[in-house]
Amino acid sequence: MLKILHVDDEPDIREVAALSLEMDPEVEVRSAASGDEALEILGGGLRPDVILLDVMMPRLDGPGTLAQLRELTGLEATPVIFMTARAQAHEHGRFIDLGAIGVIVKPFDPMTLARQVRDLLAQERP
Repeated sequence: MLKILHVDDEPDIREVAALSLEMDPEVEVRSAASGDEALEILGGGLRPDVILLDVMMPRLDGPGTLAQLRELTGLEATPVIFMTARAQAHEHGRFIDLGAIGVIVKPFDPMTLARQVRDLLAQERP
C-alpha cells in the first residue's frame, strides 16, 4: 500500500487529487489543508511513503513546510513532490534543490496522477 499525504489549501484540488489517487486500489491518501496541519499530522505519528506538497499556500508555503518537515525525526528522507501551477523549468530546478524528488504541474491529469507519483518515486529509488 502506497501511503500519500497530500497538502493543498484548495479544497477542490484536495478532493480531486484524493479521488484520482484512490482510483488505484494500492493507494491510501490523507489530506491536509495547510503546511501547519500537515506538520501536526506528521508530528502525531503519520509516516507516509510520499508527500505531495502545494508550493503556494498562505502562512506556511510548501518550501517552508518542507524545511520544517526535515527537522522531524523519522521524516528526514521522506520523498516530497511539489505540486505547482508554475511551469517554468528554472523554478522546478529550484524545487529539486530544496529537496523535492520532482514536480507535478497543476492542473494535473486526474487519470494519470497516481502513475506520475509512482514514476517519480521509481526514479528516486534505483
